[in-house]
Amino acid sequence: MTRIDDTFVRLKAEGKKAFVAYLMAGDPDVARSLAVMKGLPAAGVDVIELGLPFTDPMADGPTIQLAGQRALDGHMTLGKTLQMVRDFRAGDATTPIVLMGYYNPIYSRGVDRFLAEACEAGIDGLIIVDLPPEEDEELCIPAQKAGLNFIRLATPTTDDKRLPKVLQNTSGFVYYVSITGITGAAAAQATDVGPEVARIKRSTDLPVIVGFGISTPEAARDVARVADGSVVGSAIVKEIASGKPVSEILAFVATLAAGAHSA
Repeated sequence: MTRIDDTFVRLKAEGKKAFVAYLMAGDPDVARSLAVMKGLPAAGVDVIELGLPFTDPMADGPTIQLAGQRALDGHMTLGKTLQMVRDFRAGDATTPIVLMGYYNPIYSRGVDRFLAEACEAGIDGLIIVDLPPEEDEELCIPAQKAGLNFIRLATPTTDDKRLPKVLQNTSGFVYYVSITGITGAAAAQATDVGPEVARIKRSTDLPVIVGFGISTPEAARDVARVADGSVVGSAIVKEIASGKPVSEILAFVATLAAGAHSA
């Protein structure tokens, strides 16, 4: 049982849906990024997705691309991202952290070294968007053996023939991408998402969390009603980019969390 597993067991017992928040590590700098991250649990965030900056983020829209570029311009690295997690863990031993990003930085560091450091730092799961199930031996299976959840993305184009392969070695939760395309590109519609979530849940006992295209408390609520929770990324990243005080950013996050939890 990881922190992710424990969190979903608790939420189910409480009759609540999950709220997952994404932020880019080191955007616009480590101090501000860490200050936001430390405030997320008190704002109602159940799981933190921490973006790993990368030069070629193919699944991300302009908002998250720019966040990654700001972080890279500030000399953010995988090593500094892991240190951010350690600094967070110094004050929070329970909130799950999922590292979300691309395989290249991990490959460059070396899988064995990365997994040892990730576990030591306090990461609970990985979402690596450019590693398909056909490459599970590369990172997914070693990560699971190391005690990390490996969370897979399902999309509107994941048909019934493909779905079993996607679910094969997935753990923690399934991340359903509500729209075709990149992050922040369109609004998620609960009426479209509901049948797809139900279809996935017929094939797995894992929670199904929905992300992409959710930017308001109402959308977080509506999507959480038809899933096990909702994810907000681009809308939070925009707040960070605006230069607003951390307290205002966290107040915005709290409204999103309240929306999801009211489902």
